[in-house]
Amino acid sequence: MIATLKRREFITLLGGAAVWPCVVVAQQPAMPVIGFLHGASPEGYAPMLDGFRSGLAQSGYVEGQNVTIEYRWAEGHYDRLPVLAAELVHRQVAGIVTGGTPAALAAKGATSTIPIVINVGIDPVQFGLIASLNRPGGNVTGLAILTAELAAKRLELLHEVLPTTTVVALLVNPTTPLTEAEMRGARDAARSLGLQLHVLNASTESEIDTAFGTLVDLSAAALVVSVDTFLNNQRAQIVALAARHAVPAIYGVREFATSGGLMSYGNDLADAYRQSGIYATKILKGAKPADLPVQQVVRVEFVINLKSAKTLGLTFPITLLGRADEVIE
Repeated sequence: MIATLKRREFITLLGGAAVWPCVVVAQQPAMPVIGFLHGASPEGYAPMLDGFRSGLAQSGYVEGQNVTIEYRWAEGHYDRLPVLAAELVHRQVAGIVTGGTPAALAAKGATSTIPIVINVGIDPVQFGLIASLNRPGGNVTGLAILTAELAAKRLELLHEVLPTTTVVALLVNPTTPLTEAEMRGARDAARSLGLQLHVLNASTESEIDTAFGTLVDLSAAALVVSVDTFLNNQRAQIVALAARHAVPAIYGVREFATSGGLMSYGNDLADAYRQSGIYATKILKGAKPADLPVQQVVRVEFVINLKSAKTLGLTFPITLLGRADEVIE
């Protein structure tokens, strides 16, 4: 009888031991989830993703270890963004980080409660994303790059390299809110420099091909490429077409120059996404978007690719080389 009782007690203990780990696991806190909404593709924005993850890591958050990231990519089709934003809202993420103006507007339209960290190239106040830079109000905060203001400077730099060129082109994506401001700045600069400026529209891969054909027909001897999520994503195609047609071009993102483009002048997007990561961690730690001022990104870098210049038969003035932040040889 005693032996039987002990055997029953032993089985009971084993049963409790088998259940206990399950109880412990069930009581573990759920890993926080951040939504990441972007108008482009992960391949085209790999350096920016690295920057974003670096920002998270600065505050101790590592993807897959103590934070989950739900990615939604529109692959250049901006009309998909509202549906993708709604998916993240349905997922009940802790916050949504957006890349580009179309993604920010889509996220803003999808929720007024889930915190949103934006990374935009327009004035977020003008487009109704926030109330003011210092006091955003509502559920939106983040970074304003205001890259459209640099369009005139890109044209001036191109003119310094090609002082005898009189006909130039500007490649833009007409479907993005940034376009109008960039065209206005470029046209003002063209008038002051005595240049004839042609605007070429492209929002699909085939339209980019067509735009370069039009550029040749117009006898445009140089090109300025607008800063846009879709166009940035198509940099391999654009750089290849510029090389094929022997057209000197300047871009607003350094990755164009490092991929073989002639030169770039614009904000450091990888660093901007790093700052987005930092803001996302503040949200995870309980900060309210209304209390986090929207930062203006002012850091600008000028990159020259001398290898591409040699291929095009161009020589950069010494003074211009001295002003470059990076010269690729």
